[in-house]
Amino acid sequence: MSGHNKWSKIKRQKGATDAAKSKMFSKFAKLISTTSRDAKGDVNSPSLRAAIEKAREYNMPADNIERAVKKGVGGGEEALEAITYEAYGPGGSALVIEALTSNRNKAAQEVKHALTLNGFELATPGSALWAFRKENMEWKPTMTVPLSEEDSSVLEKLMNDLEENDEVQEVYTNAE
Repeated sequence: MSGHNKWSKIKRQKGATDAAKSKMFSKFAKLISTTSRDAKGDVNSPSLRAAIEKAREYNMPADNIERAVKKGVGGGEEALEAITYEAYGPGGSALVIEALTSNRNKAAQEVKHALTLNGFELATPGSALWAFRKENMEWKPTMTVPLSEEDSSVLEKLMNDLEENDEVQEVYTNAE
């Protein structure tokens, strides 16, 4: 029974959790550096403070947060841009997809690809935002749409595919 020891199992599990944490931390670092640049490094700024608090909820280390703030203030070599995409999902549910990227064309293509794989496409700007209002840096639905069991599973798969993308920060929906 070679290769079936306890350490092999722990190493595999730790590798999977570390990869998930790393992906989440890189998304938060992009968000913090962008809001830091907008707030000119003022940590007391409401938007930067909210981004830092969100990162702390996921146990992001303090030195990573400080590095992201300094990177945003320093201007950095790559300028990140916040982009909001809109789409309609299964059962007529509206989707708001927030992305943070240094390459606008690449992000658009990756979001389009994820939508196309699931049988959907991007909507024109403003066509889905009417169903949401922005509160504390998050999109809250003003009205909800009930979904069938089948549509719920399709929507869940679509949202997972979109969130797998490194540029996509958040995906909001008005589905119940």
